[in-house]
Amino acid sequence: MGMIFYFSSQPYEQQDLRPTMNLYINLDLLKPVLSLIEFTYYGETINIENRGVDGMLEFLIRKAAHLTVFFLLMVTTFLAFHHNTGWGLKGKLIASYIITVLYACFDEYHQSLTPNRTPYAGDVVLDSVGGLIGVCLILLFFFRKRIFKR
Repeated sequence: MGMIFYFSSQPYEQQDLRPTMNLYINLDLLKPVLSLIEFTYYGETINIENRGVDGMLEFLIRKAAHLTVFFLLMVTTFLAFHHNTGWGLKGKLIASYIITVLYACFDEYHQSLTPNRTPYAGDVVLDSVGGLIGVCLILLFFFRKRIFKR
């Protein structure tokens, strides 16, 4: 949560990956792959024509970071409950997922207070999907463990 809060408090200019990517990576190699991707996000068409190769790659990295960080929040919250409560699996999963989604909402609100950052409900959905992936993997782990015990 601290890491998420820290990065959400940074203005976009501090997090802009494009200068570093352009310095170290030949982005022209990615153009054929990225040119196949086009979708609408927050009312904007996301493609390399609108964003350039570096902008498109940065957008994908940033959204993948949303999924990853909230996946990790879900799993670590679950592990905290797992090791520190006597709750059943269902209770630990539900509480962990609710905390993850609520923190995603708080994160977007926090971004609304940060210069050059905009809150977007779609990011809460993306964060929630990251948490849901965590729920699925935890369930897979526990069911797999039970099957092998038999």
